[in-house]
Amino acid sequence: MSSVLTVIGGGLAGTEAAWQAAKAGIQVRLFEMRPQKTTPAHNTNHLAELVCSNSLGSYKVDRAPGLLKAELRGLGSLILECAEKASVPAGSSLAVDREIFATLVTARIEGHKRIELIREEVTAVPEQTTIIASGPLTSAAMTVELQRLSGQDHLYFYDAVSPIVHAETINMDIAFRQSRHDRGEQLGGDYINCPMTKEEYKRFHDALIEAETIVLKKFEQEDPHFFEACMPVEVLAKRGFEALSFGPMRPVGLQDPRTGKRPYAVVQLRQDNLAGSLYNIVGFQTNLKWGQQRQVLRLIPGLEHAEFLRYGMMHRNTYINAPRLLHPTMQYRRRADLFFAGQITGVEGYIGNAGTGLVAGVNAGRLLVGKPPVIFPTNSMLGALCHYVTHAAAKDFQPMKANFGLFASPPMKMNKADRYRWYAKRAVTSLRRFTRENDVQYDREYAERDIVDHGKNS
Repeated sequence: MSSVLTVIGGGLAGTEAAWQAAKAGIQVRLFEMRPQKTTPAHNTNHLAELVCSNSLGSYKVDRAPGLLKAELRGLGSLILECAEKASVPAGSSLAVDREIFATLVTARIEGHKRIELIREEVTAVPEQTTIIASGPLTSAAMTVELQRLSGQDHLYFYDAVSPIVHAETINMDIAFRQSRHDRGEQLGGDYINCPMTKEEYKRFHDALIEAETIVLKKFEQEDPHFFEACMPVEVLAKRGFEALSFGPMRPVGLQDPRTGKRPYAVVQLRQDNLAGSLYNIVGFQTNLKWGQQRQVLRLIPGLEHAEFLRYGMMHRNTYINAPRLLHPTMQYRRRADLFFAGQITGVEGYIGNAGTGLVAGVNAGRLLVGKPPVIFPTNSMLGALCHYVTHAAAKDFQPMKANFGLFASPPMKMNKADRYRWYAKRAVTSLRRFTRENDVQYDREYAERDIVDHGKNS
């Protein structure tokens, strides 16, 4: 068995996997095909470039994404460390300046003495110990290779990126700053809100569902399989008049200072870079043609003269049928020295993808030094995610984000808030015991300081 680990893909999962293995003393060869070969969604040559939202979810440990962050912090996640250094104001959530974040990750990887970064496409799975973290935009050649390897057709869904607006072009005479319920955020709130009356909402809704979308390719038209968590806004709008006002445009917890009342609907914008000059439209992934996007989005009060620095677009995401192919160690069932990590495993969400990279990196490193791979406890959010994607019903398998529905219920009845806090406490206790018993690095003080800092206002 080779003592060198090959990692395919320089996204969140691949960089995390490479970092974890290198930290354990393993020599790593990390392959990233950009810039030699790019994708429709990437704009830079940086590793770990974020192509959808810039938000990594809630910080609160009685929220599933927040608990996952606490776990990864204790486990020494590179992605989380860089995200916190590149953070921008987002209330009780972690959002990042994309450019700073990707630059930090790239620098850390390039600067590690045990990681060799190779900028070229891999078209065949190597014979030595390998982690495949090629991501949702796996190249055509590697997709064919994965089909051959698995002996079945791959699954896929569609993802979309949200438009980005230049902050100076937002009409703040109409829009206002406020976070939902104003829970501990800076004065004025971290989000910019564009309020709508019912009449304004109807005009926007009608224009949205009538707007022209990008023409899908033939195979896409035959099976437009949208993933619910990243559904294009125009597809959601066609489900019914109030689908948006009860979804990404819900006005709950917000008050228009001009009227003193809650708007009928609201469009929220979240800071996208550290300078505060760019804002992305929250929940507005779209497949509209770019000219149509400009016309429709300018119907939003406050965005009448908005300058769009990036329009939304849709791209195909590839993932494997993990329940049939993977163990919860992230090992391929038919080959012990082959691992998968990231969105290609069916785990959704930036931090979830990084988490699977951490698991694969830890276990590949253990395998290379003669230790058995470990299964993270299912009472932890990280372990629960890995368990779900490797044990779900294979026939109807779809991607899954971190959520408390993955956990077994408490032995006693309790309200939701108490139940979530109980889950968080059980998860941290379980993970601490697991790392101690399996010789996995864990910084208890760092992880549990997060619980004190971010859990106290839950």
